[in-house]
Amino acid sequence: MHKVALLACAGACGTLARYVLQGWAHRVFGGDFPWGTLVVNSLGCLAFGLIWAIAEERFLIRPEWRIVLLIGFLGAFTTFSSFVFETAELFRDTQWRMAILNLVGQNVLGLVLFFLGLFLGRIF
Repeated sequence: MHKVALLACAGACGTLARYVLQGWAHRVFGGDFPWGTLVVNSLGCLAFGLIWAIAEERFLIRPEWRIVLLIGFLGAFTTFSSFVFETAELFRDTQWRMAILNLVGQNVLGLVLFFLGLFLGRIF
């Protein structure tokens, strides 16, 4: 039961962090592109790679905390379902260039930042 409570708290924190960061990105970059989702997903990928490397390769995070961080916090923080919905809406509205930019940007940047997180986790 303790693990479930930790997951729930971490999930609530991840949700709130996503809400704040997406709002900030929307105010800073405007609403013509889903910048908030791009920022959140990119940072989520970076954090996932960093936490994974620290937990799995350096053993600095205990397995139960790895679950809380990766599933609880980052599971609620990253917004892949929002990414899919927003991309579908761009396609539906025949904004082909923006939809393709969103697909490529989210995936390529996510992969690059994930590997950057792994790298950073290995050198610290």
